Amino acid sequence: MREKRPIYLLSPKPKEGVISLPMISFDQVADHIDLSLCDTLMFTSKQAVVTAEAIDPKWRDIPAIAIGSATKKQIELLSGTVIFHPQNFYGEKLAEDIADFFVDRQILYLRPEKITFDSRGYLSKRDIILQEQIIYKTICVEYSSKMQPPNDAIIIFTSPSTIDCFLKNFDWLSSYTAIVIGKSTKVHLPPDAKFLVADTPLIDACVDKAKTIL
Repeated sequence: MREKRPIYLLSPKPKEGVISLPMISFDQVADHIDLSLCDTLMFTSKQAVVTAEAIDPKWRDIPAIAIGSATKKQIELLSGTVIFHPQNFYGEKLAEDIADFFVDRQILYLRPEKITFDSRGYLSKRDIILQEQIIYKTICVEYSSKMQPPNDAIIIFTSPSTIDCFLKNFDWLSSYTAIVIGKSTKVHLPPDAKFLVADTPLIDACVDKAKTIL
């Protein structure tokens, strides 16, 4: 009888039933947030919300656009107010939704150092000025080659950064199967990678998808 394929989760927070191999950590890069010129905040990650809370809890007084279910949950957990939670949060479609619903708002995007889509540039074409402040950056965790997942491993990638950092540490083996959290993540995989996309953009959904191919 063939042994079950090992499942590796590369996000910072471990989950029961899978092997934790965190690829990223976070570093706060701002010590204040200028909230005076905005009436709406935009968050695209749970980590951005956590970092904003550490810098200035007054962010909670300003209604927020929440990109992603985990982001929305974190805002509400910290007693913030979500006024918009788009169903589609990829690139141009997201920017179109924001342009349609928030044309008269002063939006401040509290963001990581690196982003996968230039929301500011796109929205400027619709005459919406998106203010931005970088409040944290993502750092790759370094591993020795002996920590590389074995042949036939199922590897869960929860962001483009987890892919980039994995490939800085290890070679991609043809026997691997990737589980990705969404469309913006899958484009960072090696061209020949076998992959499946989670049914919903949540880590739990990634783990469930991985278990369907054991």
